[in-house]
Amino acid sequence: MRRHALTSPADLRAAGLAPDAPGVLEAVAEEFRIRITPAMQGAIEAPADPVAAQFVPTAAELLTRPEEMPDPIGDDAHSPAPGLTHRYPDRVILHVTKTCDVYCRFCFRRETVGETGPLAEPALAEALAYVARTPAIREVILTGGDPMTLSPRRLADVLARLAAIPHVSTVRLHTRVPVVAPERITAALVALLAGQRMAVWVVLHTNHAQEMTPAAQGAIARLVDAGIPMLSQSVLLRGINDSHAALLALFRALQDNRVKPYYLHHCDLARGTSHFRTSIAAGRALMRGLRGHLSGAAVPTYVLDIPGGHGKVPVTADHFTPGTAPGTWRVTDWQGRVHDYADPLPLPPGHG
Repeated sequence: MRRHALTSPADLRAAGLAPDAPGVLEAVAEEFRIRITPAMQGAIEAPADPVAAQFVPTAAELLTRPEEMPDPIGDDAHSPAPGLTHRYPDRVILHVTKTCDVYCRFCFRRETVGETGPLAEPALAEALAYVARTPAIREVILTGGDPMTLSPRRLADVLARLAAIPHVSTVRLHTRVPVVAPERITAALVALLAGQRMAVWVVLHTNHAQEMTPAAQGAIARLVDAGIPMLSQSVLLRGINDSHAALLALFRALQDNRVKPYYLHHCDLARGTSHFRTSIAAGRALMRGLRGHLSGAAVPTYVLDIPGGHGKVPVTADHFTPGTAPGTWRVTDWQGRVHDYADPLPLPPGHG
């Protein structure tokens, strides 16, 4: 296993992971950050395999389609304080850092990750003050970036300040770390999470069974053995996991490691990600195909984050009805409002 993360086009070339012509990687790197941890380098079995395709930039990212946007799920539209998103009444997202151990090529926050590191103290204090004066909030979701990239001291400080707010009863950490940097899951970190007044859940982002290396499985076991419940969230990605075989292998691997598959996300409309996006109909067909072949306990909910900040909804008949044109949908959000969603149409010749 290589000792250092790959963070530049030169690093990728040296590792044999630069499939595009000279200059292409540099152009992508000017727009979006690159980082591949030693653990994920070790998980790559061949260039452009299901792990490499998640982290190695390609020329396809230079195409921005008309429907793509800088903030596809509308974090900013529901931000009452710096670093905070309050979309639903009883829970908030606290963006405690902009740093990740890896930068996924399909990330819906790819415009901002890696910019500023941990949330500055004045902004953190303002966000926590908002939570403290809003008693309806019972759950705080730590994300970013990846909250497990914070130093143990800083993470302990954030958790202690949340624990001091009586109406906060649950904290979730949304993270890729147990898979992409399993060495971070130390005994001290596990003890910190297990020793909280609040219920602490770890929600693992992983997209392919090939990511579930022995080291990743060991990191997951350290968390679960300490009584920390784990869920997973994955993104449906064309060419990576958009097959029954790939999804079955992923969800069975998660269940075998005592992680409950929670969400399968439809790929968001982030800039430069259209090559990863399936259609809604294709996603529904994949979910139908899992039934009967996969334990119900291992079947996640297939969801769409309605573009513009209108919330997450299951891709089911309760929320989705066909529109008037092929590939269009009428989507009902959690408040009963109806929105239009269209699967991207092919671009005219000469546009990618």
